[in-house]
Amino acid sequence: MYFQTTQWLYLLIFIPLFIYFLYFALKKKRETLSLFTGGLASDENEFQIRGFRISSFLILLTLVFLIFALVRPSWDKQTRIIEKKGHDVVFLIDVSRSMLADDLIPNRLERAKLAVIDAVNSFDGDRVALIAFAGTAVVKTPLTTDYSFFINAINRLKVDSVSKGGSLIGDAIRYTLKNVIQNSETAKKDMIIITDGEDQESFPVNAAEEADSMGVRIIAIGLGDEKEGRRIPVETERGTEFLSYEGKEVWTRLDADTLRKIAGSTEGGQYLNVSTGTFDLAEIYSALSRGMEKTDFGEESVDLYEERFQLFLFMSLIFLIISFFQPFRGWSHLISERDKKTIGRIFKK
Repeated sequence: MYFQTTQWLYLLIFIPLFIYFLYFALKKKRETLSLFTGGLASDENEFQIRGFRISSFLILLTLVFLIFALVRPSWDKQTRIIEKKGHDVVFLIDVSRSMLADDLIPNRLERAKLAVIDAVNSFDGDRVALIAFAGTAVVKTPLTTDYSFFINAINRLKVDSVSKGGSLIGDAIRYTLKNVIQNSETAKKDMIIITDGEDQESFPVNAAEEADSMGVRIIAIGLGDEKEGRRIPVETERGTEFLSYEGKEVWTRLDADTLRKIAGSTEGGQYLNVSTGTFDLAEIYSALSRGMEKTDFGEESVDLYEERFQLFLFMSLIFLIISFFQPFRGWSHLISERDKKTIGRIFKK
């Protein structure tokens, strides 16, 4: 048996609490029934208690089966062989502080993450890798076709995802060539760089030329206001302030010229000047890759399971319905109207 959404299993920890609640309720019910019979045993009381126990047990089963329905149990495993064909696409995402500028809503970094997720969701067989860079670069995911794993890594990206601040695009390209591209056996590889283009003399054009010699096409996407720029927000104990250096506020602008040169240094390279506008990376990449020969990544064995949550959901509904028809009643019919008034006065006191 395989569970699709195991996080719902944590609800089982509340079952013992529910059992304790039922035990407490049963105890109180015994005391209440005993109050109206003067502490004497009664067939009617036992009938009531037995009915309460059965109904409680059925409700407990309802909850247990409902929890197992939520975790989506699956079985009847079938193994299928799937052919993998596509491209190698490496995403380099700038996570320097300048990517927190809000000239794109909510900020440059979040817009970049959303664009990449949309693009990857449209892929079918392409291998993807993720590099986060600022003053240094880090491989967040190697080349993979596990898109869920890749998207989880994207969602976790922050400005502190790398240990060193700054913006060294050239070093990030060289790092990617050495640690990711060099291990790729495909003839054509794509490197998609999403950044505001600001660079601290890391010779990114030279790095792009090196990438071109390895058969890499660079697609550079420039984010940010190219003319006026934006200040960089930072969170402090006093709230949101703006980054400053030597007493002056730091402003960040899109460096489109550098990104054009980087993309233009590779065969078929493209620069997309998004600036502060909107863009559909999935559509853009699909257009740029149209007609490109796909690499055969071989066959992959995939285990598929048949979901059976419907059975558990059906059983929980059955137990719930049966619990509604349990033949036990309240105790109010056991006493006269005069006794009811007397007990009412007791409770008021």
